[in-house]
Amino acid sequence: MFYDAVANTHGLALDPFKALIAPRPIGWISTLGKNGVVNLAPYSFFNAVSEDPHFVMFASGGRKDSRRNAEETGEFVCSLATYALREAMSRTSAPVGPEVDEMRLAGLTPAPSRLVAPPRVKESPVAFECRYWRTIELPGKNGAPGTHAIVLGQVVGVHIADEAIVDGRVDVTKLKPIARLGYRDYAVIDEVFSL
Repeated sequence: MFYDAVANTHGLALDPFKALIAPRPIGWISTLGKNGVVNLAPYSFFNAVSEDPHFVMFASGGRKDSRRNAEETGEFVCSLATYALREAMSRTSAPVGPEVDEMRLAGLTPAPSRLVAPPRVKESPVAFECRYWRTIELPGKNGAPGTHAIVLGQVVGVHIADEAIVDGRVDVTKLKPIARLGYRDYAVIDEVFSL
């Protein structure tokens, strides 16, 4: 099939776009509000965008707490969402106000970062400490103002659980990261192959 993506005339029960760009890693973004409250939210529009220097991005629909806090404080942390943490990750996607500490809400433990103020998720085997660099506003349809934006940050520190390193390499099957598919579906990485 082919459909006009601007008009979004796919004729299917649900928009297939996100199901076709899959799997997508989940950026579990922690920030601190000006009031000192921890914000933690999962973003399936997340990825690495540069390796030298290291940069990551997450994209937000609307000016959510994660974006606002990163812009106002200049820092954020991205912890790895894993299969073991899937229920807690889901709880942190709840629509709550900026006065609510989502780490506490999900029963997670804040662990101190080394180079930035926002905490990382202690239970997560990987975390990237980031310094906010820039937000890129995306246009809306037909030249109208948009509601989505890309938040970019330089990775200044990386935490890796020792048990995930085997023979000097990260064994992703020990991490079991989860990824977002389309609709309400997720996948877990527990098998790899090399080419």
